[in-house]
Amino acid sequence: MKTNTLRQLLLLLLLTSCTLPVASSTPTAPQATAATLTPTAYLPLVTRAPGGPQLGGCALFPADNAWNLDISAYPVHPNSAAYIASIGTDGHLHADFGAGLWEGFPIGIPYVIVPADQPLVPITFVEYGDESDPGPYPVPLDAPVEGNPQGDGDRHVLVLQQGECRLYELYHAVQVGAGWEAGSGATFDLGSNALRPVCWTSADAAGLPILPGLARYDEVAAGEIAHALRFTIARTQRGYIHPATHWASSATDPALPPMGLRLRLRADFDLSDYTGQARVILEALKRYGMIIADNGSNWFISGAPDERWDNDDLRQLRTVPGSAFEAVYTGEIHTSCP
Repeated sequence: MKTNTLRQLLLLLLLTSCTLPVASSTPTAPQATAATLTPTAYLPLVTRAPGGPQLGGCALFPADNAWNLDISAYPVHPNSAAYIASIGTDGHLHADFGAGLWEGFPIGIPYVIVPADQPLVPITFVEYGDESDPGPYPVPLDAPVEGNPQGDGDRHVLVLQQGECRLYELYHAVQVGAGWEAGSGATFDLGSNALRPVCWTSADAAGLPILPGLARYDEVAAGEIAHALRFTIARTQRGYIHPATHWASSATDPALPPMGLRLRLRADFDLSDYTGQARVILEALKRYGMIIADNGSNWFISGAPDERWDNDDLRQLRTVPGSAFEAVYTGEIHTSCP
């Protein structure tokens, strides 16, 4: 559904409905049968609460939320080998974020934290209004936009409102007049595990929030990323696994991964030669994994731009092959809408 930035082109869980909270217990994998396999500041201080990360004085979802669950002991998905092969075993990880500029713009998906009394502005949806949460949103008129604000990329805008602890996210956002135009938009109560409505998108193709899946410098500097990361792949199937609620493909090939599929770095992958920022990211991928959130460049991990990233350090990730990952079972694939 969503297009990728030009830069990208170059460079979860056992639920029975979209409104039930995420289960915290480890699921049991089913047998592998045909039926089963059908430029504003972005440097706020990150603090840590027991069981999960916080940002701007707000928990980034409850500790038992899908993004914050340790899935290191979850069972391997019975279709794991096919999924990894379809993404590419000989491909490699890539940090789609860093320090400096790319074509004049920060590298990564920026976000901004606003106060509880941030003025509301009108939002006009021009693509997926029927699947968007209506405005107004507390989005500053100078909020940072991903990539070129006038370009053809995803142009995400992410806003965390303090006090209310609510997340507002826009896709294809352009500041117009006294407000914004956007392709789609979604709001999330950071104190809740509620999902998007069935088959609704968000500012991301999979119907997921973006901010909680970003690699952020302050977390890495503190020595731990305590949540799953967002990443993209080129081809997905027409299906999704919770906490995702939306697909972005018409393909029915069961070898293609669905939106919301969670991968983890295999436990036997040797990290002894990795150092610094890359090492922290890789340790998180063993414990929390990464979730397919959008169609885009294969193995691209999302993060927030920050001048304190060490780009040379992050390039270590490019030596991690796709074959070092496995898919884990976190729930059934949903392939129909009501």
